[in-house]
Amino acid sequence: MATTPAIRFLRQKKIPHEAREYDHRVKGAEYAAEALGWPVEAMAKTLVVALGDRRFCQCLLPGHRELSLKKLARLAGVKSARMATVDEAERLTGYRVGGISPFGVRKPVPVWVHGSLMECETIGVNGGRRGLIVFLSPHDLVSALSARMADLAT
Repeated sequence: MATTPAIRFLRQKKIPHEAREYDHRVKGAEYAAEALGWPVEAMAKTLVVALGDRRFCQCLLPGHRELSLKKLARLAGVKSARMATVDEAERLTGYRVGGISPFGVRKPVPVWVHGSLMECETIGVNGGRRGLIVFLSPHDLVSALSARMADLAT
């Protein structure tokens, strides 16, 4: 298994995790959950969002939930939020879309986590490339990234 910046980040911070690969055919947390036999409620998708004109953040939501840009904008104290373009997301994180991890990003940004993920003992998060998921405690994720928790879903 190839080492990614995300895996290096987790090792450097001594965060217990398990990396698992799957045959990547379709991008998305729902597909990854099905391929790995993991509940979609405990599989986090990582979304890169533009806040206003120049700021960005990452949002982690359960694979079956949709992000409310209005809620996020209100929480972040900005007038509007939009999904980052593929180019923006890849340039900011250093990862390809479909393989974006919140760990080991090129340019760290604030991270928001949907509160329901905290109810899970273990969650799956992209490990920095398509077809690679890391499983870890949501509390370790929040601590390592100084993430904020909120209701982010529609």
